[in-house]
Amino acid sequence: MATLNERSNIVIRFSGDSGDGMQLTGTLFSDTSALLGYSVATFPDYPAEIRAPQGTVAGVSGFQVHIGDKAVNTPGDYCDVLVAMNPAALKANAKWAKKDATIILDVDTFDEQHLLRAGFATTDPIKELKLEGYNVIFAPISSLTKHALEGSDADSKTMLRSKNMFALGICYYLFNLPLEHSEAYFESKFKKKPALIDYNKVVLKGGYNYAANTHAFANTYKVAPAQMLKGVYRMVNGNVATAWGLIAAAEKSGLQLFCGSYPITPATGILEELAARKNLGVVTMQAEDEIAGICTAIGAAFAGNLAVTSTSGPGLALKGEAIGLAVMTELPLVIVDVQRSGPSTGIPTKTEQSDLMQALYGRNGESPAVVMAASSPSDCFNAAFYAAKIALEHMTPVILLTDGFIANGSEPWRVPSMKDFPSIVPPIAREGEIACYMPYQRDEKRLARQWAIPGTKGYEHRVGGLEKDALKGSASHDPQNHQKMTDLRAAKVERVAEFIPEQAVVGEPEGDLLVVGWGGTYGHLLSAVTQMQAQGKKVSLAHFNHISPLPRNTEAVLSKFKKVVVCELNMGQFAGVLRMKFPHIPVQQYNKVQGLPFTVEELVTRFEQEIKG
Repeated sequence: MATLNERSNIVIRFSGDSGDGMQLTGTLFSDTSALLGYSVATFPDYPAEIRAPQGTVAGVSGFQVHIGDKAVNTPGDYCDVLVAMNPAALKANAKWAKKDATIILDVDTFDEQHLLRAGFATTDPIKELKLEGYNVIFAPISSLTKHALEGSDADSKTMLRSKNMFALGICYYLFNLPLEHSEAYFESKFKKKPALIDYNKVVLKGGYNYAANTHAFANTYKVAPAQMLKGVYRMVNGNVATAWGLIAAAEKSGLQLFCGSYPITPATGILEELAARKNLGVVTMQAEDEIAGICTAIGAAFAGNLAVTSTSGPGLALKGEAIGLAVMTELPLVIVDVQRSGPSTGIPTKTEQSDLMQALYGRNGESPAVVMAASSPSDCFNAAFYAAKIALEHMTPVILLTDGFIANGSEPWRVPSMKDFPSIVPPIAREGEIACYMPYQRDEKRLARQWAIPGTKGYEHRVGGLEKDALKGSASHDPQNHQKMTDLRAAKVERVAEFIPEQAVVGEPEGDLLVVGWGGTYGHLLSAVTQMQAQGKKVSLAHFNHISPLPRNTEAVLSKFKKVVVCELNMGQFAGVLRMKFPHIPVQQYNKVQGLPFTVEELVTRFEQEIKG
């Protein structure tokens, strides 16, 4: 009989070949955990190669899940349980296992051929990786999966496709989780293929029963449900939340949502989610390339739509000239950039924050745009909504930065009520309201020009890629007019600062160290700072969602601390922005460019060094 251990949180990492179904296994485990009321954070870790040779380290796919009885803000630094479906998965992920971790291996794959393909120098991977002190369980997952399906119509290949469910069944037993939610998923997913429902149910139960009846699992674990606000929750990743935030903005503004995009990892999920929402009036177009994608969106904005284009770093580079066109024509446009490792094509499946300078300055001429950043998977909803609100009400392009970590990661999201969100009122020129319409005449509050929808009687006008006359919108080569329009476009972006919240600080408003971050590093920075605050350290966090313009009180926030350290997954881009804006404030930086998020452990170590000097 296994001993039941109660834990406040658990981290589990599933790993295997890209065809072993580790993403689905992790998703089902996290969905079940969320349905039971746990706080959940996930980290899908995809291989960078599309079809890496099977059994090699380059082809390993992983999925990490962190569940807890209190709010968890990260998927965890290291795992309590590692599931490795082959030697390559073990080799790639052993470094992420805690010293007392349980490691579950599919012993059927640990033969000489697989070990050689994974790059092991010996036939003893446990000794080679120095894992003797771990609780290593050699489970015959592949052979028991086949045994469970004996007598069925499934062929050998089909049987082995279900082995990830055997591993999932083991983990459900290990963490005292029910099977019913995954069984309901099978019934929904495979309703047109009843045999697959039966295969997966049988194998899932087989894994559960194997774990229950073997003496290898001396301990099982249970985590109490988290205390969460009442409401309707669902698991959501950042890409889906971004799409829904844009849909919500379309509803609030009364406009049709148009998305013109070109598929690119890791942003494609936004286009896919929007394309699935035709029933909500969403119009999408998969363009032939990045430039065509944004140009269709600019055309849609001219025609009176809430226009969006989504991309990642290489695509943002290609869209640069067209973003400048949107700046010059002063049309509302949301450009979502899901950042990935660079430069150039880079590492498409790995996360990074290296597009900030490109978002701020990567265009021809003086062409300022509003730049915002989302901080978590669920925050992508709010960020997308408010990016659209600013674009529409201020008649300007807005670049919304997310990244691969939060785009693919998921967490429980409390579905909001639309009545809790503000109205969106774009400055549309209504027929008969303006006696003498001038395309670039502005309101004093936002410096936004009126938005005349083509076909509105009396408001006929043209826009294009040449500098505009300050009122008429016709092409102008006058030097003084060019200076005036350049100043106006910059002032309009800066004016947005009057319509965004002041920068908040987690912790005391002054102290020894202010940790500064932006975007998807939020969860790790918050965890590190709160851990140090619990130890009595005078550390606070200022995490920025608005980067251009910065919140009005930014200088006041930074100036109240003895030290400021900016943490980014790049070589110091936001730190450079702050040094330019506030040269009298000494800004330190801590950077990581490995295609991976920070760990809380490394952040705490660095912050303690900063405090000690």
